[in-house]
Amino acid sequence: MAAAAAAAAGGRGRRLPPHSPSGPVLQTVEMHTGGEPLRIIPRLEAAEEAAAAGGLSLLSLRREVAAAQDHVRRALVHEPRGHAGMYGAVVVAHGTAAAGAHLAALFLHGAGYSAMCGHAVLALGRFALDYGLVAAPSSPETAVRLRCPCGPVTAFVPWDGHRSGNPVRFHSVPAFAAATDLAVDVPGHGKVVVDIGYGGTFYAFLSAEQLGLDVCSSKTRDLVSAASAVTEAVKKQFKLHHPESEDLAFLYGTILTDGKDAFSEEPTTNICVFADEQVDRSPTGSGVTARIALQYHKGLIQLNQTRTFRSSTTGSLFTGKAVKEAKFGDYNAVIVEVSGEAFYTGTATFTVEEEDPLKYGFFFK
Repeated sequence: MAAAAAAAAGGRGRRLPPHSPSGPVLQTVEMHTGGEPLRIIPRLEAAEEAAAAGGLSLLSLRREVAAAQDHVRRALVHEPRGHAGMYGAVVVAHGTAAAGAHLAALFLHGAGYSAMCGHAVLALGRFALDYGLVAAPSSPETAVRLRCPCGPVTAFVPWDGHRSGNPVRFHSVPAFAAATDLAVDVPGHGKVVVDIGYGGTFYAFLSAEQLGLDVCSSKTRDLVSAASAVTEAVKKQFKLHHPESEDLAFLYGTILTDGKDAFSEEPTTNICVFADEQVDRSPTGSGVTARIALQYHKGLIQLNQTRTFRSSTTGSLFTGKAVKEAKFGDYNAVIVEVSGEAFYTGTATFTVEEEDPLKYGFFFK
């Protein structure tokens, strides 16, 4: 009896479950913004070492991590530790990749790595203050400089002297209209007309009505299938160009809207389907950025006119407005301010057992 009690007590005192001594022990901070999850990896040793040793830019580090550390993404984003809608961010605090910023971030999703993520920037702004990445936060608001693969962005985070708060807002990289009123032949749907906007990454935009759907009431499965068909059609029929890097010249996804592009005080609703049919639970920060850029380009809104964007999946809200004009290569662009609320949901420690055949996850749609 005494031996059994001692063994039980020892089990209760165990800090970690049995795991591979050579395998990763991954500690995370869990957040969500408008319902879209963010699994933050505050430090990934291999990424920090590569950033420090190689003097790598963030885009180069993104390639390096994808080539050598992709098992970390799969372990944390895919099942059984994650799910089909999971999203993550690796924080990089040192080296050329984070030069001039409080932190840099690599964005992880089910199919790979993104160039920009607005919901993550909003959450990481809070994280940077609460976890000491900004040496001396100021009240009532602190500017947090982040470096994303698409470029530098600044988050503005409420600070009461002890903890961060909401709402958080950020100023985007230059956002622009890449194409407007582009006719695309979508198998199963015929010809549709799309706009393509850039808000740190490229999206195709069209009203769900063009596809015989309603963004507010149609089944999510139908919206996802239609949006994915549009994405594939645009990729085949239109070549994207990015002013600074061909690494960024890819279509990230399609955003179906309610068609309410003209300025209104009422919210406009959308659903973003990105990467490999992944659905954003939030209104999509980089999507709001791109959509504001398109509306400004078309003369539908003016500088500092605030629009509200609603997620069709959760009903959560972001606001967006164009705050100033800019030039980006040959494009007339705008800097967009996006605002939303990010919340902590917990922390986690993940381990692997070497003999587990699914130790680095599996992808199930």
